[in-house]
Amino acid sequence: MLTAEGCKTRRQRFLERLKPSHPVVLADPLHLRYFANFYVDGVSSSADFGALLVIREDGHATLYHDNKLPKGVEFAQVDERKPLAWYSGQEPELAPRRLVLKPALEANGGRIHDSIADPLGSQVIGIITDLRRRKDPDEVALLKTCMKACDAGHAWGRANIRPGVTELEAYSGVASAVFAALGHWAVVYGDFTISVGGKKRGGPPTPHKLEAGELFILDYSVIVQGYRSDFTNTICVGGNPTADQQKLMDLSLSAIAAGAKELKAGVTCQHVYDAMRNVFSGAGMADYFTTHGGHGLGISHPEPPYIVRHSTETLVAGDVVTLEPGLYVDGVGGLRIEHNYLVTDNGSEQLSNHTIALV
Repeated sequence: MLTAEGCKTRRQRFLERLKPSHPVVLADPLHLRYFANFYVDGVSSSADFGALLVIREDGHATLYHDNKLPKGVEFAQVDERKPLAWYSGQEPELAPRRLVLKPALEANGGRIHDSIADPLGSQVIGIITDLRRRKDPDEVALLKTCMKACDAGHAWGRANIRPGVTELEAYSGVASAVFAALGHWAVVYGDFTISVGGKKRGGPPTPHKLEAGELFILDYSVIVQGYRSDFTNTICVGGNPTADQQKLMDLSLSAIAAGAKELKAGVTCQHVYDAMRNVFSGAGMADYFTTHGGHGLGISHPEPPYIVRHSTETLVAGDVVTLEPGLYVDGVGGLRIEHNYLVTDNGSEQLSNHTIALV
């Protein structure tokens, strides 16, 4: 999980940029994860309910939330955590749940400063978005936990995805491998489906039974305490790819290697994208590269920077990014691969370690 020191440091950076003359009240779930390690499990009776984080000018942080949120909120890294009575399970609710936080809000100025309707909203959101690009050590450590669990799911997929297995069964097996690697439940989501080419490049799992020769795209994320992985392999069901299918994989492997070679602070995202696209162009296949080339990763998915055809961003040290070249050819199939990287001043560190291969 994120550390107390890491959260405190991020809050201090934020205050140094904003220079507020009053306490700042934040409510966006992304911001509360980033500054306070506050995360409400996505599959729970409280998934739609959050908290208020009040950061005083001196850096003191107080978290207010209702008393029925899951026990995981006890991991919040703040100076004070104040649960507010809402429902005991014995008597009726004390107020509509959405209004339980209202007294705390009114006691701290009555404004939510990261609301798009607040006069400070655009400035606050802009500063936090920029700060989030540069991942701290505790964030990278949490992301590596996500990556390791995602690696385990990919290993299960390569060993068990075969003809006769349904896409839903493949999802269940991958998720179970992830849970075993983590030692606890987590959210696992993404693409668990065959791709026939440009007409279908991904999607959620279905009852479809896999058939020999189909290309199964396994592109998913594991969420731990609000942070997530995101990397991909494509498996040829039955283990006998055609020459054309193997060509798609070989070109994509060359493209991801070309892109990874260019990852470094100060390099434009356009340059990284072009390095990958040029591999496909050289083989006369660029028109089949119809998805983005990669994106930032962390609390949300995707997030800046964006490695796309018309990118305007430049890599910074601390960016965690994906590279995910792919080719989608009707009559052959669709294929996508992906790794995750930490950008440094001198290059990059590959964070995902799954095997990328059709068989």
